[in-house]
Amino acid sequence: MIDFGGRNVVVTGAGGGLGKALVAVLATSGARVVACDLEGMDLSAEGIAEAHRFDLLDDRAVSDFAARISAGEPPAAVISNAGWTRAETLEAVTAEALDREMSLNFRSAALLSQALLPSMRNQPGGAAFVFIASVNAQAHFGNPAYSAAKAGLIAWMRAIATEEGRNGIRANAVVPGSIRTGAWDHRIAENPQILALVGKLYPLGRLVEPDEVARAAVFLASPAASGITGVALNVDAGLMAGNLPFLEQIS
Repeated sequence: MIDFGGRNVVVTGAGGGLGKALVAVLATSGARVVACDLEGMDLSAEGIAEAHRFDLLDDRAVSDFAARISAGEPPAAVISNAGWTRAETLEAVTAEALDREMSLNFRSAALLSQALLPSMRNQPGGAAFVFIASVNAQAHFGNPAYSAAKAGLIAWMRAIATEEGRNGIRANAVVPGSIRTGAWDHRIAENPQILALVGKLYPLGRLVEPDEVARAAVFLASPAASGITGVALNVDAGLMAGNLPFLEQIS
């Protein structure tokens, strides 16, 4: 059984679909959840012990948050979940879109982890970072700026795992396929059949659910995964196991 023993766990993007699932799983795992998201996002869910509203694109706000948290009991774990994308093809990647997507999906998580590292080193129970990446980091499924950012996030995770292991810090990534959250709403509005169509690409025949991804992330953040670091764990309904559409064409 996973038990954080009342230690702090920071979750970014805590008001979104996956964020809410992370909060729910953490709350049943003995964590004291420190939830972070933008102004206006709902951070009133049961299980949230402390709520912080700030913009991850604001470097000063990120460093101020890290300083406040580090001044108290340091986090046992940080789950960097916040992310966003809209530029779905190369043609749509303007300079502005590139900057925004790289900053939100990679730079902000890197800066936050860097700011929190000093306070998280050499804790008696160890500490962990978990980064929510994407299969877009492993193959091209569109959203090229987002994909590049998530690939950078995995590289950053491995740097922490390698350099900070001696200080009792682990780092891992969860690599979801498409998750059925509100992020799909704009696509469904354009094409009501898209979930059924996309589901055919996955060996399990469906998208993964937020709680499935959340359970994997919480496991990696927890003492139950004490020997695991530097790992990118796919939670993708089998997408990256092979090429199902190709197999169906030749069989």
